[in-house]
Amino acid sequence: MDIKQYMNELGRAARKASRLMARADTNAKNTALNAIADAIEREAEALLAANAADLAAARAGGLDAALLDRLALTPKGVASMAEGLRQIASLPDPVGEMSDFAYRPSGIQVGKMRVPLGVIGIIYEARPNVTADAAGLCLKSGNAAILRGGSEASRCNQAIAALVKEGLRSAGLPEAAVQVVETTDRAAVGELITMSEYVDVIVPRGGKGLIERISREARVPVIKHLDGICHVYIDDEADPDKALRIADNAKTHRYGTCNTMETLLVNENVAELILPPLAAIYAAKGVELRGCPRTRDIVPAALAASEDDWRTEYLAPILAIRVVDDLDAAIAHINEYGSHHTDAIVSENYSKARRFLREVDSASVMVNASTRFADGFEYGLGAEIGISTDKIHARGPVGLDGLTSQKWIVLGDGQVRA
Repeated sequence: MDIKQYMNELGRAARKASRLMARADTNAKNTALNAIADAIEREAEALLAANAADLAAARAGGLDAALLDRLALTPKGVASMAEGLRQIASLPDPVGEMSDFAYRPSGIQVGKMRVPLGVIGIIYEARPNVTADAAGLCLKSGNAAILRGGSEASRCNQAIAALVKEGLRSAGLPEAAVQVVETTDRAAVGELITMSEYVDVIVPRGGKGLIERISREARVPVIKHLDGICHVYIDDEADPDKALRIADNAKTHRYGTCNTMETLLVNENVAELILPPLAAIYAAKGVELRGCPRTRDIVPAALAASEDDWRTEYLAPILAIRVVDDLDAAIAHINEYGSHHTDAIVSENYSKARRFLREVDSASVMVNASTRFADGFEYGLGAEIGISTDKIHARGPVGLDGLTSQKWIVLGDGQVRA
């Protein structure tokens, strides 16, 4: 296969499809989304079988535990894919939404209209659910998509892609509105991220190495986050029961996700109350603890944390713990070592919680809730195309609004400029 020629063919087809999708009506888009959801439920066993074959090949190839966790698809996961698509169908269509109108002294009205971005390239590793989520979000927001999943999930991705095309056909929409790259040759990624004539934005989802490479080499704008060094800070005015539940869930609900807590910060005034029962919970679940000197005085079993531990996204049952003097110290630690992804405070003090919300410079900042909620589905977006820690255009979980932009529109009645 000539990779350059193949990718250019996909690009041309996507550009053509994007113009049709930009004017597609809401009913047609929703019909397609619901048809894809029905097809996913109908073919659940076939999808699980394809995923099982992917998993077997990945294990034989020595894929690491974090990626295997992301690759695995369960019956609940299949049901969630279908539910996510139906939720996207139920959301308001952002395309064509007009807002912020104001009359100018000349008599013209000036406002904004929300429009699709055009063609979106999504590059991702392991997770087959991204194929359905990305297809659904791009479809509803009036975009065309070129999806390049990891080779480890190729069987399941292609099976989902066939169902997406089926749904598009049933709604009278162009099949090329969602194309899944069939080749596993890595050269396809290099072509996709440099096809500025066909692709309007790239969304990478995967490990830090992949995202760094794409950010460095892309000639197309990139929506991204590099890593998820997420924190939970337990304040000295925290409810102890809430603190234990949140710190447990934020770390142990799943280890291989970007919204998993990697560093726990505990106020020195409650450290002796909070850390021993938490350490017991983590020990029972096999979590390795790495702590500062004050942490190790309270939890002797903890290993000594190094400077690198505060900057590490483990994606594994390992947790760094630091005892801090106060809220100021917690905020300073997060803003220095964090990745601007998701951080949470546990506190019953409203003023402290408000300060944390204002001063922590992250895409998602939470009060009395697990960092694991930083997710498009949990935020009511139906699904997410990815999470952005950038500050321009889109930040946090990127849903329908993040896949559109706004253009200025002017309504006149014959006015001319004097």
